[in-house]
Parts: sequence; C-alpha cells; structure tokens
Amino acid sequence: MTTAPQSIEALYEALHENDQRPYGRTRTVTAEELADAAEQFDDPALLIDALLELQEAYTYGAEPRKSPVVFARLLNLYDEQPDAFDERMRHQLFWRFKWVANALLALPEIPLATLRQWLGEMRDRYVKADIDLQPYYGQAYQLADHLGEDTALAYELWAGRVRSRYSDCEACEICERALFHVGRGDDPRALGIWEPVLSGQDSCQEEPARSISYALLPLLRTGAADRARELHLAGYRACRRNPSMAPEVGRHLEFCALTGNEARGLELLAENRSLFEEVDSPADQLAFLTGVEVLLQRVEALGHGGLATAGYAGRSWTVASLRTEIRTRADELAARFDARNGTASVSTHRRTRLERAPLLDALELTLRPRALDEMTTAQPAPVVSAPESHPETLAELIIRARELDEEGHPEADTAWERLHALATAPDYRHPDDPAVGPLVRLRAELLEHEAGLAERKEDNATAAALAEEAAGLYEDAGRTGQAVLARARALLAAAEAADGDETAKAEAVAAAHAAICRLHEEASAPGPAAAQLTPHEEAALLRVRAAARGLRLQFTRSQEDVPAAFAELDLLHEFATRHALKGQISGAGLLRASVHAMSGDLPAARAQLDSLLDRLRAGGPAWHLPRTLGLRGRVHLGMRDAEAAHTDLTEAVRLANEWPAARMDRGRLHSDLGEACLHLGLLDEALRHLTRGAEMHLRQGDRVDGFCAYSNAAQLSIDLDRVEDAIALLDSVLAEPDIAGGELDDRLTAQLRLTRARALHAGGDLKAATTEFAALAAESADWSDDPGSHAMIAGETAVLLAEAGEFGPAREALDQALAAHATSPESARYEQLSNHLREVARLQAQQQGEEGLRPARALLAEAERLAAAAARAGFVPQGRSLETALAYEHGRVNAYAGAYEESLTALTQTLTLLGEVGSGDERIGEWTECVRLAGVVEGIYLERTGPALARIDAAVGRLTAIGRPDATTPLTELAAQLRDE
Repeated sequence: MTTAPQSIEALYEALHENDQRPYGRTRTVTAEELADAAEQFDDPALLIDALLELQEAYTYGAEPRKSPVVFARLLNLYDEQPDAFDERMRHQLFWRFKWVANALLALPEIPLATLRQWLGEMRDRYVKADIDLQPYYGQAYQLADHLGEDTALAYELWAGRVRSRYSDCEACEICERALFHVGRGDDPRALGIWEPVLSGQDSCQEEPARSISYALLPLLRTGAADRARELHLAGYRACRRNPSMAPEVGRHLEFCALTGNEARGLELLAENRSLFEEVDSPADQLAFLTGVEVLLQRVEALGHGGLATAGYAGRSWTVASLRTEIRTRADELAARFDARNGTASVSTHRRTRLERAPLLDALELTLRPRALDEMTTAQPAPVVSAPESHPETLAELIIRARELDEEGHPEADTAWERLHALATAPDYRHPDDPAVGPLVRLRAELLEHEAGLAERKEDNATAAALAEEAAGLYEDAGRTGQAVLARARALLAAAEAADGDETAKAEAVAAAHAAICRLHEEASAPGPAAAQLTPHEEAALLRVRAAARGLRLQFTRSQEDVPAAFAELDLLHEFATRHALKGQISGAGLLRASVHAMSGDLPAARAQLDSLLDRLRAGGPAWHLPRTLGLRGRVHLGMRDAEAAHTDLTEAVRLANEWPAARMDRGRLHSDLGEACLHLGLLDEALRHLTRGAEMHLRQGDRVDGFCAYSNAAQLSIDLDRVEDAIALLDSVLAEPDIAGGELDDRLTAQLRLTRARALHAGGDLKAATTEFAALAAESADWSDDPGSHAMIAGETAVLLAEAGEFGPAREALDQALAAHATSPESARYEQLSNHLREVARLQAQQQGEEGLRPARALLAEAERLAAAAARAGFVPQGRSLETALAYEHGRVNAYAGAYEESLTALTQTLTLLGEVGSGDERIGEWTECVRLAGVVEGIYLERTGPALARIDAAVGRLTAIGRPDATTPLTELAAQLRDE
C-alpha cells in the first residue's frame, strides 16, 4: 500500500481489496497498515473490521504469535463498547476464541497452565453469552490429544454433542473425528467418516486439502493406492507454497518417500523451499520438518545422500547435510513441546513418523515419473583414470572408437565419452603408438564428437564452431581428409544456424552446398595439395553434400530442387556401392525416401523404404532398422494408414531399445507412435508414448521437442478427463530450470502455461485459471509478431471472466482479441472468436437475465459483423455456419432474458438454416436440441401448447422416418410434460 486511505469509505474499499488477496506476507503487511490507518478515524466499527482482517491474515499466514495479541484488542473493545459490535462482528469474535486456542497450542513457550486458563476463559465467555459449549469441548479434546492423554472421554464430550453455529465447520470436524480413529488403528472406519470431505461434498478454507494429506497413508494401508494417488495430486496442489499449510506439504513429502517417489518428493521440496523461512508457527514448522526428514532419510538410505536439494536460504545443501540440520532443529522443537506439556507425546509422534517403513515399492504418481539417478549430485565427480580392470588398453580403445565411428555404430558415442573422461583427466598420458597418432588428432576427434552432439540438440551454432575448431586441429595433426570433412560439417551447421525466414535459410544452405562442393573438388584434385581422402571420408563428404541438398528442399518445398537432391544421392549411392560401405548405402536409401516424402510422393517413399528394409534385414547394419521403420511409420501416417504406422513404429521402438539411446532418437519414435495411437483411438497408450517420448527428448538435450511433447501429453490428459495428471505434469515441467529461469523460448513457455490454465479451468479452479489467462493475455499483448496468439488467449480469457461474472473485464478482453485479429486476420480465427463472443453473450444473459440482454445482444451484433467479414474473406467453417450458430445463440440469449417471442423467432430461423436432416447427418443432435428448446419456449413460456406439440411431433416423426428413433427421447419427454400440464 503506497499511501494510507484518506477516508472511511476508501479504507473500507482497501479492506475489501485486501480480503481478495491470497494469504501471505503481502496481505499481512497490508492488513497491518490498514489497522494502523483505522486508528486515525473515530469509528469503532471500522477499527473492529480492520482488526478482524489483521487477525485473519496472521492466522492463515502462519503467524500464531501475533494472532492472540490482536484478539486481545478486539476482546477489550467488546468489553468496553459492546454496542459497536453488530451481529456479524459478535459472531466473528466468539468464533475466533478457537483460533486463539489453536495459536497458543502451537507455541511451546506458552505454559500449559496458560492453555488451560484460556480454555476456562472461553468456557466462561460462552456460558455468559448463552453459547453452546460444543466448540469448547472440541478445543479441550484437541489439547488432550496434543498432550497424549487418554482422549476417549474428551472425544465423547465433544463428538457426542450436537453441533452449534459456533462449531467448527462440518468438514473440519469430520477430519478431527477421522483422526481419532486413525490414532486407534481403525483406518477403514476413519476413511468412512472422511468420505464426504474426500469426495468434495464438504469443504472449507482448509478442507479437503487438510483431510487429504492425513488420509493418504490410511488409503495405502487399506489397499486404495489409486485413490491415494488421485488425492495426492489434487490435495498437494491446494496446499503447495502455502505457509499456513506447511504441515500438509510435509505429509505429501512423506507420502512420496513411502511410495517409491523420492525424486518427486525432492522436486516438491524444491517447490516449497520458501516454507523453511516463512512458517512462524513452531507446531507447523515441526510437522513440516518431520515430513521433510522422512523424505531425506529415505533418499539417504537409498545411497543418494550427495544429491543437491533445496533447503534453508544462504547456503547449498545436500540431502545428507540438510537432514542433519533438520534433525537438530526438529528434535529441539519437539523437546520444547514435551517440556511444556510434561509428556513425551510430541517426540513420540515424530519418532513414529520417522520409523515408518515404505508402504509400496513403487506407485506411479504422475505422468512424469523420475528416478533419483536422474537428479543432480552436489558432490564433485570423481577423477576418472584409465580403468585397469578393463580388458582393452587405451590405444585399443582409441582405435575401436574410430572404427565404430566409421561404421556409424551406435556404441561409438559410449567409446568417445569414455575417451573424453580419460583425456581430460589430470593424469592422462597419451599412448606413444604410431597406430594411434598424436594427441592433437584425438583432441580434434573429441571436438568433432561434441559437435555432433550439439547438432543432434539443434544447437547448430555451437556445432559449427566446434567442427571448425576440430578442422584446425586435424590440419595440425596432418589429417587433411578429416579436416576437409570437419570443415564441410561446420559449413552446413553454420547455414542451419543462420537467421532469417525459410527463404533466407534455403539460400544459406545453397551457399554452404556450393562451398562444400568446392572443398570436395579441391580435396580430390590430383597433385601434392590433395587431401588424400579415404573412401570412408569421401563417402561421408558426399553424405554431407546430399544432406545440404535435402535441407534446401526441406526449406523450399519446391519441385525444382528435387532433381538436384536425387543427383547428389546418386553420387553417394554409386560411390558407397563401389567401395562396399553398407552404412552409407543404407544412409543414401533413407535420404532418398526422405526426398520422396518431402516432394509429396509418399508411395515412392514407401517403396524405397520397403526395399531398404529388405536389404537391412538381410545384410545390415542392424542399427539402421529402427530409424528406417520409424520413417516408414511416419510415411504411413501421411498416407492415413494408422494401423501400418502403429505396426512399424512399435517394432521400431522395440528394436531401438537394443541400442544406446543417443543415436536411436527414441523420443521421436515414441512421439510418432503416440500419434498413431491417437488415430486408432488408443488414447491411454498414446498418452504413455507421448510422455515417454517427451522425457527421452529432454534427456537427450532436445528441450524444445521434449516440452512440445509434454504440452501435447497434457492436453490429451485433459481430453481424457485426467485433469490433475495434466496439472501435475505441467507443474513439473514448468519448474525445469531453463523454463523457470526464462531461458526457453517465451512462446513455448506460454503454450505450457496456457495448457495448464485450461487444465485448471477443466478442473473447476476458475479463480486460478482466470488469473493465469489474464496474465498470459497481458503478456501476449506485446507480441507484435504474433497477434493471432494474443487474440486466441484474450478471447479465452474473456470467457473465463464471464464465467466468474466479470463482464466488464470480459468485454475489454474481447475488444483486445478483435483488435489483434484485425491486424492480421486468419481464416481459422473467425470461428474461434465467434465462439468466444457468443459464449460471453450467453453467460451474461444467463447470469443477469433481463439486465444482461442489451450487452449480450451487442456482443452478438459484434459476432454478426465478424461473420460478415468471414464471408467476405471466403472462410468456410467445418461444422455449422456462423449464421446458424448466431441464430441459435440469439434464441438462447433471448430465452434467458425472458424475451420469448424473439427467442422463438431466432430458433425457428436456426431450424430453417439447418434444413432437413438425414439418417447419417452429424447435425441430428444439434437439430433435435434446437427443436426441444423451441418447444420449451413456445409450449411452456409462451403457453402455446398446441403449436409446440405439433412442432415436436413432426420432429419425432422425421427422426423415426430416417431410422433414428434413438434421438427422439428428449422430444418425447418434453411432449409428455406438455400434455401433462
């Protein structure tokens, strides 16, 4: 708050605004400032409201030390000026006696005698105010439970009494009753009591998140692992990063530790690192820290104590060091509570949690399962020297790596990686062996391998620089043929890295191809300056030339570039055949099939791949089979043969698993197989392959492909009504360092956030979804190069705002969407924006009735202008026409607002536009619903039963005549209702 409100009205407005903020430091600080400001006005009611807001901020902001102080001021005000408290304020005052009791209980410095004295004060005040004592007995039970006393009597005194208006909410009391039975080992009974809360029937500020966190382990113990998984996803999202729900976060971490999800637990711990500093409640700190310690203890027991982990600010932590720190702090806290209580109950409960054994070896919690081996270690990697136990010498390893590289063997990467570790070690000694050559040659080879890795990650600028550096070292080593090949690869990579549009990139590749050809000619020319290319080197150089031609075709998609691409492939194939280079022969075949596919001749591509597969199965190399099958699978997808694609891609995935992952592009294979599954309606299998493909892309450094695949997987999860899975998946992806650090392309990050916002909306979290959509709409407004995306985001934002009843902001968002569309109209966007306009109009009429009719009609008029523009642009929608959709929406909007004559006219016009329907018509459902709604308006609201029945009977007759009696049910039910009335 920059300046204090200068009037009572302004201060009330500021209090209301602050009440809309999430609990946390910002809300609390503002509440403190507003309470100070309220002191300046001679208005007791204003001060009471400000103090009530401040106490609420302290209570739900996990600051129990301050809450009782504010309540004491309120209580003094009540004693001095009881008439200043209206009924609402009085109710809040007596309700919050429980808040103070809970706050005092959470502070070990508060003596036990003071706790009992406060409960006595609460009892006396309730009796004097003629308030039922059930809430008091509830607090007495909680104190007995905290002290570890026999709670049977205290429980009966509380739970056996009838609830009153000052009792805790039904959901909170259900949780306490369930926990009583959990404490007695009766999980089934506890879960039965909990069911109304766990199923969402009863809820409040803290529920069902609190109950879910407690119910996770009982669910596991009773064999309901799937239910526990579902509730973990939903429950964790409701409490993450919330200081007042730190104990709940700790229980979710414990759940991860006990179900084989230690890596996810560390991810969630990192997401909640702020809780180490923000939780002021000692009781909440202890509950949170114990959950963290359960997780860290399990990770360390599995041998991963050296993993980096999030912890207290100001230093770096490993799992082992953080566990030691937490154990010290938590033991001290527990000891303070025990000293205050005069019992060992708190320490005993903590020890019970720490001694629990895992309940399941592995429970797949999310669509992105992680393993501890994939986490980052905080300990320095040990120095690697040549392993004496390995059967081959260093010289033999170098020679073998070169041989594998010449063959294009997948295991070449493993050999080069071993050599890189050895050659960069401080104690490395290069073999003095003429067959190995000088150290400078090995360094060049290692650089060229790094360049290849960068190229696979599409980091072409880095690849070009490394390859050029390698070329220089090859020349120093006297390896002129390898130098030429490395320089050719550098030229092609630099062209791929060039800025500009597709045309500019095509020109850059053409220039690179010409330069590579000159290199080849110079290297092959007779004379002492010739590079003396080996057959393997020359074939590889021809392969680079062919790749350049193919890349140009990929950019231009011009038939004029096809003959040149095939000419290069003819040169490669002839040379490789003459020198019996099997790998290059099959490589030429793959490139030829790719050229056929890019030129649009899919049958020729398939024939080429059929022939190549026969050759590979007969004579190898076997490691080319997965890639060839993968390409044929993609060709089959292009030919709309999903069955054949599924067969090829399934075999490709199986064969790829037999080889090192780096050269097999398993991410692409799984992603393509997921697409084939989608076409076949195998949605669960598609989801499995999309997520596997995404993770493989990320592991191989293909960040963009990986995140795109995860976005697709999340959208599919939403379509499958696995909303919490989608949200958890996207939360995990958005927490990746390069995304969280803003290093990823902002449009891809926005796409991930947009999918998450849609998932939140699908899951019923309208507030969170609207907040995210509004943020994305504001950010995308600056995308001058992409107004279409802003139009789409702003339009969706408008619909969510309308759902929340915020019609003014919704109209502003629609205006933004229309303005962005106007700067760069696109055909597909006409229908999308029309849908948004019509939906906001419908929502406004539905929520506001007659009051909303005028603005709703204005929105429909805007949609009509958009439809006219679409018609002028030649846009043809895939489904019903925009005019038909508008007529139907006019019918609904007018009906909601009570303009029944206008509604009937619009619905009749809709039926005219739809026309007659046939037996296989996809519009039958839409047509039938329009008839039904017209019958409702005409027969019920306009009370014209005869015409309405005639309309309905005619429609039923039509549906029966075309063999669709199954579609008549809603009409016959309405007809029966009209006849009865």
